[in-house]
This record gives sequence, structure tokens and C-alpha cells, in this order.
Amino acid sequence: MAKKKAAPQKRLTDINEPQKPAVPQFITDTIRDNYMPYVMTVIVSRAIPEIDGFKPSQRKLLYTMYKMGLLTGQRTKSTNIVGQTMRLHPHGDASIYETMVRLTRGNDALLHPFIDSKGCFGKQYSHDMAYAAPRYTEAKLDSFCNELFSGIDKDAVDLVPNYDNTMQEPVLFPTTFPNILVSPNSGIAVGMASLVCSFNLSEVCDATIALLKNPKTTTDKLLDLMPAPDFSGGAELIYDRETMRQVYETGRGAIKLRAVWEYNKKDNCIEILEIPYYTNIEAIIKKLTELFKAGKLKEVSDFRDEIDLNGFKLTLDLKRGTDPDALMARLFKQTPLLSSFDCNFNILIDGSPRLLGVADILREWIRFRLGCFCRECRFDLKKKQDKLHLLQGLGMILLDIDRCIAIVRGTEKESQVVPNLMKEFGVDEIQAEYIAEIKLRHLNREYIFERIKEIENLQKEIADLEELLSDELKQRSAIANQLTAIKKKYGKPRKTKLISAEEISEAPVEIPEENYNVRIVLTREGYFKKITMRSLQGNDVHTLKEGDEIVFSRDCENISEIVFVTNARQMYKARVSDFASVKASSLGEFVNATLKMDAGEKPICAFLASEIKPDLNMIYIFENGKGVRVPLSAYETKSPRRRLTGAYSAASPIVAAIFEDSAKDILIENDAGKAILISSKLIPEKTTRSASGVQLMTLKKGQTVTSALVVTDKSSASGGLRKIKIPATGAALSAADRKKMLTNS
Repeated sequence: MAKKKAAPQKRLTDINEPQKPAVPQFITDTIRDNYMPYVMTVIVSRAIPEIDGFKPSQRKLLYTMYKMGLLTGQRTKSTNIVGQTMRLHPHGDASIYETMVRLTRGNDALLHPFIDSKGCFGKQYSHDMAYAAPRYTEAKLDSFCNELFSGIDKDAVDLVPNYDNTMQEPVLFPTTFPNILVSPNSGIAVGMASLVCSFNLSEVCDATIALLKNPKTTTDKLLDLMPAPDFSGGAELIYDRETMRQVYETGRGAIKLRAVWEYNKKDNCIEILEIPYYTNIEAIIKKLTELFKAGKLKEVSDFRDEIDLNGFKLTLDLKRGTDPDALMARLFKQTPLLSSFDCNFNILIDGSPRLLGVADILREWIRFRLGCFCRECRFDLKKKQDKLHLLQGLGMILLDIDRCIAIVRGTEKESQVVPNLMKEFGVDEIQAEYIAEIKLRHLNREYIFERIKEIENLQKEIADLEELLSDELKQRSAIANQLTAIKKKYGKPRKTKLISAEEISEAPVEIPEENYNVRIVLTREGYFKKITMRSLQGNDVHTLKEGDEIVFSRDCENISEIVFVTNARQMYKARVSDFASVKASSLGEFVNATLKMDAGEKPICAFLASEIKPDLNMIYIFENGKGVRVPLSAYETKSPRRRLTGAYSAASPIVAAIFEDSAKDILIENDAGKAILISSKLIPEKTTRSASGVQLMTLKKGQTVTSALVVTDKSSASGGLRKIKIPATGAALSAADRKKMLTNS
């Protein structure tokens, strides 16, 4: 048998073959075709809540639990709920469970939780209190969810297929109250975000009822009925009516919240019992730790987390004699115990994101609720009309039941029963089918007579529904009655207390610094020492890094201020108390790290702020041999500043900065081994900080100035150099003469 010829193997495209040129595409087309669909998906289907108050993930979870019968049934394992939810929301079990956790009673994130939970679900005020795995926890829907699903089985909202077209899910929930303002929600989309705070249910119902009765209700009236947000964590809201007005009208504004605390006189401690919403205890403890380490929390001996089954508690143990009111006033300004909630009411309305104020949100909800209510009424109307139609058919056989039975018995084929009944009694097919399906035991006058009695009630109910559907005022009144019932059944007192700014006692933020005499020392490498006079009595021999030397030393007080000039054209003002006390034998603190200077930046000069006078000057010597005197008046600012940029010219690298509190003799040296000695009075004064100065030392090509040091008149007399005029080339200076000149500098 002849062998078949093997088919030629396919080969990879030769890399040397010319490739087809890429088709050019406008960037606008790329954004429209690739980026914009992603943007709209995130906005519409993920991050922004809709008018029912839910994001898609939350709605899918709650609807799954509803279909599982968890509104009336027993609790089930959270794992079961998460698994079932993936039929509607296939985004991973972890994200579904995180969504579920926030909706539970145990998490304390909502004023009115939707899920009745059992087990550890963490706490919204703590990041470290992690929730247990879903296999350990149990949950069911809270009875409050009756207000979410009321009417969902009466065609109140549209149902759409899920992602694989195996089941239906609601587009929105027909909530019977404005959940969008009762449950807080947040989300970050692409190019926009949403942050909706919670309001008290009773107050929201009152405000909505007012708008139902009078759509032109003013913002002032709404503020009277619903004065401010209410948070599940309680705390105190610093109330400002104008800020609230801005939020109610524009949907944006910052709301200030502060912690609630008590002073325990018996144990001499402060107990913080409530903290602002979206603040966590770990952030507060972290800030307290920073203040404690920096020595700015000297009144506190210890602080600890005492959260237990009774709720939140953060305890601060106080030292004897501490004023708790003054301490808390400082902590409110220095820690997250006082923080802002930045409202950003972006809501999806009919699939489009809109920034709405509180009044507009309530109006949109009323429009949405009217639509749901009318759909429910039409559903009920259709059911009653169908039932009336059947009963009217039943009434037609009431006077001749025997003939109806005879027709059924006398019909040879089952398929002819309905047509024969239609022909004999003049009923339609639906009525005839209903009559034919009546049980034999019900074919008596008493049963049929009792059923026909319902016709009158049905006709009255149908007339009432038709009248209701034709009158919007009656619809609004019915919705208002529902809200009144909800307020009575589920309403709770406010958790967040309102306080005015006038009620807050002001206290100085800064702690009075302990004052004592110190000696401060700065080295050329940027190390700073603050040494107490008592420490100097024991040992005044300084330890320095190899090659380092002291460039500044003064006796002052701990509360004094010091100014540093750096090699990066910047000035820094700091308190001496900002630095820790060290011994002379220590290297000291690295100024760059303490003052958070830029990388590679270091101080080249320092002086006390108390020495500053308007008629004094700063002298700057540059590598190009130029120098300039700048009056200190050029550094005056309108407000106190901790850092000043552009302190001197950037034309040439800096060699030295000298604080001229009196006339100085300055020794300037270049890299060729030559030096000049000049008086600071010879250096011209310029009025601007950016002045590059005049030539002090004449340099040959490639030469640069390497140092500029202050010497005393006595030292210069023995140094072999005489003071000269500028500019000057300079003369050679021996090492011995240089050492002699600088010995007492």
C-alpha cells in the first residue's frame, strides 16, 4: 500500500518579512471605543448609588437573600449566602462578603442595618477588628427589609435577566422610604466619586411628607424638620446652619464631627466613648503615639484601646493636675478626634450621574416612589378585575346549577366542556374554564352565593383604585401615610448630638514649654546639640565625626527660636525645644532629618531669632569669588513661616553664609592655596535677596573659592595677612598662620 505524502508543516512567519503597517487611529476614537465603555460601566454598574440607596453589589446580595426566604426564615451560614449571590454577582466571594459585612447589625456601620447577623462581623470604627470567615458567621434579613421588598412581587419595578440569563433580578428596589438618605454610601468611579452621609429616619420621613404635601417647601423648612445628618457612631456635630444650607442646596459641603468623651474623676482618666464616622481607633492611637514620642503629650501617662462588648472606649490616663478640658481642646485640633465628613451627593438618576442637594434627592425619590406606587396599584387593579370577571361568570350559573351539571355530564369529550358552557350560559372562555374547574363539593348554592357576595366589595375596591390612579394628590397622601407608619414603627432618637460653635471652649493648642538655660551647638556636617548647663558641668568635651567642626555655638533658653540657612537657598525657623537634650559627648541630632529638609540639604549658618534686627545683614560668599550683603529686612514676611525659599542668589554655589551682627573680618580662600582678608564693610549691600553680589577675590580660569571664615582682629594681626581692598588676587597662607588666625574663631 502506497504511503501517503506527508502534508507540509506550517512554519512561523519569518521575522524578516515586512509587517503590515499599523492603521493610524485618532486618540479620540481610541478613548470613545475603548476607554469610555469602561468608564460608564464603573459609574453606572459599580460605584455610584442609585435612587433606592444601593449600589448594584448591595442590591444583588439583598435580593438573593430575599429569594432564599431569609426574610422570614432562620439564619443560614454566610458562606451559603455568598455562594448564592454569585449567581447574580460573579465578582468573587471575598468582595461579596465584604459588601455583606457592612450591611450587618454587628458591624455598626448603619443606623438601620439590613442584615440580622450572628458572629463576628468586625466594627466600622476599627481596621484591626477583622470580621470572621463566612463559614463561621450566620445571617438573615432584618425585618426592616420588608420596606425594601414591599411591592417587588407586584411589578413595582422592572426585572431584567442576570448575566447568564438564568434568572431575573430587579433594576431597583421599590423602597417605601428614602433609603438613599438613611443609609450612608460611598464609591469612587472614574472621574467622579460619591459620599452620602446618613440622616435620621424619623426626620427624613417628616421632611419627605412636607415635600409630598407641598413640592415648593423651602430649604429653611427642611432644615427645621431635618436639621443635620445622623451617624451610627454618634459623636457630636458642630452645627452651622449656613454649611447645612449649602449641603441641602448643592450636595457638597464639609461637616465637622468630634468625639464624645467623659472625665472619670475617680481614676483620673479621660474616656472617649464615640468618635467621628469614617474615623478609626487605629488612626487616633497612631497620632497620639506620635505626639507622645515628640513630647507633646506630657499630661498623659498612658492610653489604651478598651473596646469590649459594651462598645467603643479609648482611655487616656492623666497625670496629676492635668486640666482635662484644656487637654481635649488641644487633642481635637491635633488628632482625628475632630474630623470632617466631605459630602458629595453624586446619585444615579435614570442611569445618569447627577450631583443633587438634599431637597432635590427627596424630590427625585418622590417621583420614583410615585412610579412604583402606581405600578403596584395597577397590578392590584388587574388582579381584582380578573377576579371580578370570574365571579361574574360564576353568578351566571347560580340560578341553574343543575343545568350546568347536566351539561358537564352530558358532554362526551372533555375538550367540549368549556365550549358547551360558553354556548349555554353566554360566558367567555376564561369564565367557562373557571366554572369547569370548580370542585364537585362546591357545586352548591351556598358556596356560589357566598362567592358572589364578594362582587360588590370588589367593584368598590376597583373603583377606589381607579380613582387613586387618576388623582396624584391621593397618591401623595397614601405615600405620606406609609411614611408616617414607617416612622412610628422604625423611628429612633438621634445618635449624633448637635452642638454650636459657641459651645466649644477654646484652649491653646501648644503646650507651655518647660524653660531652662541651654547651650546650642551646630557642626559643619549638620549635627545639632542642645546641652543643659547641668550636663556641661560634668563634661564639656564635644564628640564630633572625623573631619567635622563646630561652626556655631550660643547660650540661650529652651524656648528660644533658631534660624538655619542651608546650602539649598532656604531658611528654616525652629524652636530650640524641638530638639532633644543630649550630652556633649553625643554626636547630636541631624538637622536635615529633624526639620525634614530636602535630600542633600544641610545648614551652613545659624543664628538666634532674638538677635534679628532690621539694620543687620546676611553675608553670602559664592564659589565664583563674589559676595553680597543682604539686609534682614528683605526676609520679612506678612505671616509667620517655618520655611523660606530663595534666600540668596542661585547664580553660583554657596560657600558661606555669615550673620553680620557687627563688622567682621573674613578670610576667603581659593583652591589654588591663596587667601585674602577683608572687612565685611567693604562688601556692598543689595536690597534684594536674588542679588549675585560683587567680585571679592580675583580668580583665574578654573579656580573657585573653597572657604570663607570669620576671624577676630587679634587673630588677623598675627596671621601674616593684612586687610586689603577688593577685588584682590590674594597671597599664599601657611597652614601655621591659618591655624593661628582661626584658633579663637
